[in-house]
Amino acid sequence: MNQTLSQNELIEHILSRFHDRHREQLPELIRLARRVEQVHAGDSHCPEGLADHLQDMQQELESHMLKEEQVLFPMLQRGMGRQAGAPIHVMRLEHDQHGEALERLMQLTGQITTPEAACNTWRTLYSGLQEFRDDLLEHIQLENDVLFTQALQ
Repeated sequence: MNQTLSQNELIEHILSRFHDRHREQLPELIRLARRVEQVHAGDSHCPEGLADHLQDMQQELESHMLKEEQVLFPMLQRGMGRQAGAPIHVMRLEHDQHGEALERLMQLTGQITTPEAACNTWRTLYSGLQEFRDDLLEHIQLENDVLFTQALQ
């Protein structure tokens, strides 16, 4: 699908499918994580520090998405792909950092494995985390391998 979209269509897809979605996902995931950490503090499976980690991820991701929305995407939409080499390089480095943050998320949650006796809130949290992780990986891959590659050709 993505190979057939124009660069502008691809950018619009990224904004609606991923940027808007991450902005919906993270506040709810942070709320759920805080609840699970409060209710299950002391449980050996409790993902202690997860809410704070998600909040850090939210801040980093928001900053990253704003740079794309305000600087990089407008450059690409104006046909300045080759001149966008430096911003693209920075975005790729930040994508690597998002990948490291996802690794930390996996460590905190035992690979997003819901404990057997988990309550509904915990199950909802981990289901949402899996969806967020999958979305973020797809988002990064689409930008790195399709949008940025096309822009620099």
